[in-house]
Amino acid sequence: MRGENRRNANETSIKALRTLLEHVDRSLQRNLRFTLLCGLLASRPVSEEISGDGLDVTLREFVSGQKLFNRYRLIKTLGRGGMGVVWLARDEELERDVALKFLPDLIIHDRAVLSDLKRETRRSLELTHKNIVRIYDFVHDETSGCISMEYVDGDTLSNLRADKPQKVFETDELADWISQLCDALDYAHNHARIVHRDMKPANLMVNQRGDLKVADFGIARSLSDSVSKLTMEHGKSGTLVYMSPQQLKGERGTPLDDIYSMGASVYELLTSKPPFYSGNIDRQIGERIAPSMTLRRNELEIEGEPIDQNWEDVVRRCLAKDPAKRPQSVGEIAKMLSVPSPKTRRAKAAAAIVKGSKKWKVALATAAVFLAAIVSGSLFFLRTSFHPMLAAPEKSIAVLPFENLSRDPDNAYFVDGVQDEILTYLAKIADFKVISRTSVMKYKGGAARDLREIGKQLGVAHLLEGTVQRVGGKVRVNAQLIDARNDAHLWAASYDRDLADVFAIQSEIARMIADQLHAKLSASEKAAIERPPTTDLTAYELYLRAQALYADNSSPAQKVPQAARLLDEAVARDPNFLLAWCLLARVHVFLYWHGVDHTSARLDLAQAAAQKALGIESDAGEPHLALADYYYHGFRDYERARIELTIARRTLPNNAEVVAYIGYINRREGHWEEATRNLERAAELDPRDFLTARQLAVTYQAQRRYADATRMYDHALTIVPGDPVTRIIRAQVPLDWRADIKPFQDVLATLIAEDASVAPDVDDPDHALCERTPAAAARALKNYPSAAEDILGVNVPHAYWEGVVARWQGDSAKAQSAFTAARSEVQKIVEKQPDFAAALSLLGRIDAGLGRKEEALREGHRACELLPTSKDADDGVALAANLAQIYAWVGEKDLAIEQIDSVERIPNYLSYGLLKLHPYWDSLRGDPRFEKIVATLAPKSQ
Repeated sequence: MRGENRRNANETSIKALRTLLEHVDRSLQRNLRFTLLCGLLASRPVSEEISGDGLDVTLREFVSGQKLFNRYRLIKTLGRGGMGVVWLARDEELERDVALKFLPDLIIHDRAVLSDLKRETRRSLELTHKNIVRIYDFVHDETSGCISMEYVDGDTLSNLRADKPQKVFETDELADWISQLCDALDYAHNHARIVHRDMKPANLMVNQRGDLKVADFGIARSLSDSVSKLTMEHGKSGTLVYMSPQQLKGERGTPLDDIYSMGASVYELLTSKPPFYSGNIDRQIGERIAPSMTLRRNELEIEGEPIDQNWEDVVRRCLAKDPAKRPQSVGEIAKMLSVPSPKTRRAKAAAAIVKGSKKWKVALATAAVFLAAIVSGSLFFLRTSFHPMLAAPEKSIAVLPFENLSRDPDNAYFVDGVQDEILTYLAKIADFKVISRTSVMKYKGGAARDLREIGKQLGVAHLLEGTVQRVGGKVRVNAQLIDARNDAHLWAASYDRDLADVFAIQSEIARMIADQLHAKLSASEKAAIERPPTTDLTAYELYLRAQALYADNSSPAQKVPQAARLLDEAVARDPNFLLAWCLLARVHVFLYWHGVDHTSARLDLAQAAAQKALGIESDAGEPHLALADYYYHGFRDYERARIELTIARRTLPNNAEVVAYIGYINRREGHWEEATRNLERAAELDPRDFLTARQLAVTYQAQRRYADATRMYDHALTIVPGDPVTRIIRAQVPLDWRADIKPFQDVLATLIAEDASVAPDVDDPDHALCERTPAAAARALKNYPSAAEDILGVNVPHAYWEGVVARWQGDSAKAQSAFTAARSEVQKIVEKQPDFAAALSLLGRIDAGLGRKEEALREGHRACELLPTSKDADDGVALAANLAQIYAWVGEKDLAIEQIDSVERIPNYLSYGLLKLHPYWDSLRGDPRFEKIVATLAPKSQ
């Protein structure tokens, strides 16, 4: 009977909804319909159906392992609620775990609501901030639909607070997270121009690393088209206590509503209750002043020190009834609280999470949470355990360089080969975390090793070290496994065998390590460990020598061709030597990409070698990695490269290069958050790799994560101390971030004083022009070579920069002469390579300097057509910025400003500092539209 009464009530509600929709303004109709439908479902158990007048809500069941939309493989249910079922799934196309929020039929079958939801979900893709839960996609067919979003492993501040002994945080515990929240809201308000409108502790997530993640930013409307927030009483039960008075009145949403909600959230986190939580809340929010947080604590008999007065003042201002009396930006809040910038993931934060969360069992299936998540289109889900971010996994190991005990130092390559082969075997075991070769080779040498410190630096619990002695046809290998946390020796063995048995020794050591650390080996992993790389010892030695040459960065133009010859000999001796064929393919790609032999014939050799390896063992990861290298560097075919990397990753789970490559492809495809995650994972697997550290820093910098970029550049300098290029790039961060040129000037002067020969590598006219002094420009021109390759791979002649400097200084005749000379050089490149986008773009900039407007525009547009951001978001956005320069120089001010505005909406390297200081943009200064763009990029707090 109760079920029938409930059904009748719902039918009445739906009819009332329809009647209401017929009488409201069309501009509010869809928002009202969507909100009411969500509210209607919020109180429904997931198993029930709502029907009436043809509106059916059935939440269909799925099963683990099922594949949906030809892309997602379901793993397990994460939660259920009135608005749908949530699954953890594997995106097999992009090789990542995602959370899928399935929508009920009521929404799928309502075209207007579905259209709104789809549009706002697409809009949310612009939110690519590290502290905002990422929305990936909205997918649906005739029978079902879901929102695909970032899967965050962690818990909400609401639940973390509830786990505290007195159910409250202290201000020092919140400081880092509030700083990160300010960063996220600042980005959303000023970059994406989106307001949250549902800020509350349940929407603030903390992941395993201690980072804050803001959820429910999914389909909040942009500032430009936000409409009144209309709710029913039962539809706002989950968020009412955090709403501003203006939201309760249904006024247009603004960032100041988020600031009110932020204040209400902080109030609850520090006192256990929101400012108003009982009685007529609507009226209290509109009329009453909340008691101070210290007084509220006293009322609730919460022990402890009084709340810091500064925090009291800030929260009181955030809760002001009049929006004009609130802090006018989150940057102002951060400055008022003096909260630290989130440039490190503090161990203290992670420790607090672990201590405060006992079992991490979270009731995410409640209707209110799911309702809020679907209304905003962003949801996060939890696992049942949480690990300290600094604790090394138990099944983690680094294979340190073995010591060469042979009298002949030339045997060093052989010793390295023994170590590398053991490492390679272990890296094939998915149950392990194995540090890559690049990082462990940093510890090669005669100095005494501090094993505990090495374990900390590499983030592993175990180390394997050993010695190799080769005498005639015999080899002796000693190996020992050590617990890096306490120096305990867990296992040791000595092998005296014939040299031909070296492969069996390597395999046996790998198996023993796996046994000692209780690793679970699949049948294929066990077979891979037992399979020798070759049966020809001479071919193996040729391979090891080639590998050493390929890894030597001192003079690659000479050594890599030698490596190719050695590998040719190796595969001639053993045509089934898979690793030799793979390395040979990569050597050929290297010679092509780095210009030693930039011919199609060289690429043909690379392809032939990779295909030969594939024919030997198609399931092995190494041939697919070689093919990925071939497609990536040979043709910029990122889709084909991704396919090969996906296959390679199955059998090379610990290969940092595979993960890094995927990150680079993510970056070129414009998936910056995914790129960051993959490069961070690569840095975890190869923590002492200089290139990965630098690339991760660059990736942070493009996303304006300047504190993180600085931290990573500092890390790179611990790997290669004193590296001049890294030092100068690091010094450019304050220029990009705050338009502060002084650190660049100071470091540049220091570097040149230390070694004048580095001047051409560290002093470039592009940054020197930001100093805006004739002396700096003259210095940079003096240090610039006759031509130098820019970030797009084109040689920029000295004459181009002569023209730029002369143009800035108002010397038209000199500028014309210089640009004419530069044009002659670049035109030759374009004639030889008419589809070389970077060269065309440079030619367009030169023609703009010469006043050849029609040619300049044609060349600039053609460059962007050849390499649009949709094809390559990394290089494509640089070409788009170059087009803005062309527009500015030929007098198309409107187009220049529009182009800059377009560029600044995605991660790029056209920073606040460059727009503020570089002469390229002088013709735009004073235009309110340009100045507004510059102002939005300015740091909001120092």
